[in-house]
Amino acid sequence: MADVMTETNVGLSETIQALVERYGGEVYEFRGESSLVVSPERIVEVCLTLRDEHDFEMLVEQTAVDYWPQSSPRFHVVYRLRSLKNNLIIGLRVPLEGELPELPTIEGVYRNANWFEREIWDMFGIQISGHSDMRRILMPHDWEGHPLRKDYPLGYEEVQFTFNYDEIDQRKPYVKE
Repeated sequence: MADVMTETNVGLSETIQALVERYGGEVYEFRGESSLVVSPERIVEVCLTLRDEHDFEMLVEQTAVDYWPQSSPRFHVVYRLRSLKNNLIIGLRVPLEGELPELPTIEGVYRNANWFEREIWDMFGIQISGHSDMRRILMPHDWEGHPLRKDYPLGYEEVQFTFNYDEIDQRKPYVKE
């Protein structure tokens, strides 16, 4: 088992090193998993290279992270690609600045990116340029805002406990008979 892990780590390290030499970027490691931080302008090229030259034939997931109130970068779009042939998984992270970030689509490289990118736009408001069908996928079409942004206003009811029951009960809107 240890030999397999060593071979896997060596294969992934070689792939990441080749990408860093070719496209720049930095390596991000967290809990034993390596990701490559890529600029938004290079994401399509990097994905094409991974698919065509390193056998990463499957986009496993694509999502986003909102670091608000931090604004530089405000978002990271996170990709996980899998090579079934080599039994490897690589992560890519694309930092995005500002309130109205934009990113090119990778739909031409991985067709299943269509739904992932629609979800990213629907939940985070990150525009995906060149996407074939950019419309909401989870929220109703007339919904305003993007609910997974950390600056999205929360609408909630305060929880009643025994110590604050009367105070909250006075503010609750009840149906009048």
